[in-house]
Amino acid sequence: MDWLTETKIPVGKTAKTVFDWLQDNGDWFFDGLAVGLEWLIDLILWALQTPHPLIIIALFVALTWVIQRSWKTCLLVFLGFLFILNQGYWKETTESLTLVLSSCVVCMAVGVPIGIAMAHRPRLYAYLRPVLDLMQTLPTFVYLIPAIVFFGIGLVPGLMATVIFVLPAPIRLTHLGVASTPQALLEAAEAFGATPRQKLWKVELPYALPQIMTGLNQTIMLSLSMVVIAALVGANGLGVPVVRALNQVNTALGFESGFIIVVVAIMLDRMLRLHGGGK
Repeated sequence: MDWLTETKIPVGKTAKTVFDWLQDNGDWFFDGLAVGLEWLIDLILWALQTPHPLIIIALFVALTWVIQRSWKTCLLVFLGFLFILNQGYWKETTESLTLVLSSCVVCMAVGVPIGIAMAHRPRLYAYLRPVLDLMQTLPTFVYLIPAIVFFGIGLVPGLMATVIFVLPAPIRLTHLGVASTPQALLEAAEAFGATPRQKLWKVELPYALPQIMTGLNQTIMLSLSMVVIAALVGANGLGVPVVRALNQVNTALGFESGFIIVVVAIMLDRMLRLHGGGK
């Protein structure tokens, strides 16, 4: 077996060469991207931390009522936020929500158009499917290395690592929803003289809306699963006390902060869950 290991395929060296080239020649792009992401993060963080916590809680409860029309879900969200306040994790929760909401904005803005394009172009789907598989299966810690190289430490590299890990979910679910539009509906739209753009906006997207909303739900859940990993690159939020508890072997702090993450995940999941759907 020595002959097999003598000539090693330079996977690591090739990746390092690519990242070195990007670092040397793409500073202008990564600096501009970092500025834009920092602006988005600062805006969301300001919106969540400037008003009184009870105002933010009231807004989330009102949004829950608009989406779900269920007083039980509204009560769950209200009690969940009160529990977070009671435990003294409001600041960390708003920081984690900032990471999650920023990730949702970026992932949905990029993922939905790509998913639509893949549904309309099967060859593009065939090309991108291995890339999506790689993004989902590559250990998330690996994403932190180029994120630190290109963006330093803080919320921005945490956001970028989160986006890379989460992005395949809205892409795949949007593709599934649009591609599964019944051919009879498309033929009926064509018979009435609908243009390709009208078919997209009036037939395909309404039909795919439940899948797209599921993609949004998955984006939020996967983003929350990254808050601890993002804390390793200096991102503030609920991941910081979890990492601190791990370093100190502090069981109480670990379960306390971990349970807050669970509460946030449950609230966001119930807020955005669709019942039934448009199919």
